[in-house]
Amino acid sequence: MKKRLGGIDRIYMWQLITIFLGFIVFGFSENIKGPAIPRIQFDFNLNEGQLGTLLSLNALGYLIACSFTAILVRKWGIKAVSIIAFGSMVLSGVLIALSQSYGVFSSSYFLMYIGNGMLEIALAILGARIFVKNTGMMMNLSHFFYGFSSTVAPLIATGLMSVTIFGWTLDWRGMYLIMLSLCVLPILTALKSRFPGDDIAHEDRLPFKKLMQDPAIWLMVLILSFGVVSELAVGGWLVNFLEKAYGWTTVSASGLLSAFFLCFALARLLLGALTDRIGFTLSLIIFAAVSAICTFGAILGGEKFAFLFAAAGIGIAMIYPTVMAFIARRYPHGSDTAITFTVTLMGVGSVIGNYIIGAVIEGVKSAFGANSSVGLLRGLQAGYGFIGLCAALSAVCGIVLYRYLKNRHELI
Repeated sequence: MKKRLGGIDRIYMWQLITIFLGFIVFGFSENIKGPAIPRIQFDFNLNEGQLGTLLSLNALGYLIACSFTAILVRKWGIKAVSIIAFGSMVLSGVLIALSQSYGVFSSSYFLMYIGNGMLEIALAILGARIFVKNTGMMMNLSHFFYGFSSTVAPLIATGLMSVTIFGWTLDWRGMYLIMLSLCVLPILTALKSRFPGDDIAHEDRLPFKKLMQDPAIWLMVLILSFGVVSELAVGGWLVNFLEKAYGWTTVSASGLLSAFFLCFALARLLLGALTDRIGFTLSLIIFAAVSAICTFGAILGGEKFAFLFAAAGIGIAMIYPTVMAFIARRYPHGSDTAITFTVTLMGVGSVIGNYIIGAVIEGVKSAFGANSSVGLLRGLQAGYGFIGLCAALSAVCGIVLYRYLKNRHELI
């Protein structure tokens, strides 16, 4: 008989705690970079194009991790892979704190994103295996913790960078050390957990060739790729945009970024059940469109409509967990294969997307005057316009998927 604690299966409780803590530290590691990037850029004398390349190279580390994590999960199990992922992020925090050259820093950042990639795959597979009921709601609830930590991450990062301990100002290096060291906590809960699904017979798993023949998975790749580029780009570019385009202080800009993630987190907490009711496919269309409209409205409306940057979080927040819920429902015996394939190709999109944003900013800035304030403003607006375009394309791909599934009577 399973041990129970307060009416809850104790094993399930530790699984939930590991997932929730995993998403919390994942949100921290992804989104403390917003306030840190201007200082990193200054310390290493990087322009916007080089900054975009840096983010793309680190997204490449994330992509590489996605390509081999599923193999490790099948060989060693989710528990071991999760612990390795958390451990690599702790190590990267130590190396970032010690980095004094750009080469050491970029290598340490690269390691952090490898850990992030491993962790995302592991958490997604675990969620797909244990959330067999109310899938949309539970997936969004799990990702709410990512949104919650992302909400407070910029403010905590900004505060920590000004803290002085024994005469040493933490700055961005010390801040990364402290925040990434929090990954020790989910390591401890993972050690107490047992994880399901590793004993599925090979012959019962979804064949990779059969998965590739399903047009739905390719459309899902496009929806997720465009959606995640739009989502992650906000953490990397919004503070930079507000500081340089509108002259906002770091505290004010970080506050709006936190407002974005507050909308992001509340959407996942309050709207997750709605995706189960109206269907995952229709939800993807609606929420991606909302994000695109808000982003374009913020750009076209100017500084007085900057609050719409935050409101865009309501729509874009729902894309990733809803895609994971769709995959869990459509491929019950091949979720690990489908998730790995989808997220790996999403990583390719992230690499390309970050590079394009930096290139667009530099190109438009040069066209309007590389050293003028107008050129900088137009460049940043164009770069952020690409972020809005990605959200719009995610909605368009959702419409194509909806029509395909409806014609086959397979709507989810």
